[in-house]
Amino acid sequence: MRTGPTPLDAQIDWYLSPEHRADIDHGCPNAGFLGDAPRLDDDARARYTTGLTANLHRFSQAVQDATGLDEEEAWSRALALFSQMAGALLLSRAVASTDPELSDQVLAAARQDLHDRAHQS
Repeated sequence: MRTGPTPLDAQIDWYLSPEHRADIDHGCPNAGFLGDAPRLDDDARARYTTGLTANLHRFSQAVQDATGLDEEEAWSRALALFSQMAGALLLSRAVASTDPELSDQVLAAARQDLHDRAHQS
């Protein structure tokens, strides 16, 4: 049983924080280029893929450490969790200036759901 926040919890909380949402220029490059990646040239898309893959492997290790899942299961869980994190961050950013309350709700709901699912064995 968990006794406190894990590095995985800290990653979820940081990624889906109002501070990260506001820091578009210095936040996660995976989210920053997400919508533009398909329009980049081949070399840029390859570099994006390399960076995303490296980030996903680090995140997968955090999932494995927090859950005890085997490597394959942790990888699958990491893909799902990170996909939700990136999507929630982008949705929250998209409405932050026009509907700050909705933007905050997106972050809070995603954080709660991710924490609930992140540690399931």
